[in-house]
Amino acid sequence: MRVSTKGRYGLRIMLELALRHGQGPVLVDLIERSQGISGKYIHQLMPGLRHAGLVRTVRGPHGGYELARSPDEITVLEIITLLEGPPVPVDCVTRPDVCGRTGDCVTHELWSEVAAAIEGVLSRTTLGTLCRRQRERGQEPLSFSI
Repeated sequence: MRVSTKGRYGLRIMLELALRHGQGPVLVDLIERSQGISGKYIHQLMPGLRHAGLVRTVRGPHGGYELARSPDEITVLEIITLLEGPPVPVDCVTRPDVCGRTGDCVTHELWSEVAAAIEGVLSRTTLGTLCRRQRERGQEPLSFSI
């Protein structure tokens, strides 16, 4: 499984919102500066995150984006699956019809085990987990206040 830019950036956007959870809406400009992701790309990803119920839009002069749920309730699996599709190393794991050998293939079993391991790690890891890891390293979100 190779995570694309969309998946990597989407996770970083969500992490930024999680790090600032409870501090009010976050502006795209702040995410852009803090994460080094273009505002245009952020704007492309936000509708999907919002429609999936992961992000909420707050309108008005103090508007922006915020998590729709607690960071401890949003798994990395949920984010990656939304942005990338199921985290599988080969298509036959989720689509046995693409290979006529699936029933007799020992490599299919191997890839299924790999997929289960990846899914296990991603489902056990929440945005809250990543926030705690970042804070343990002494890395607080960047502040652009004056």
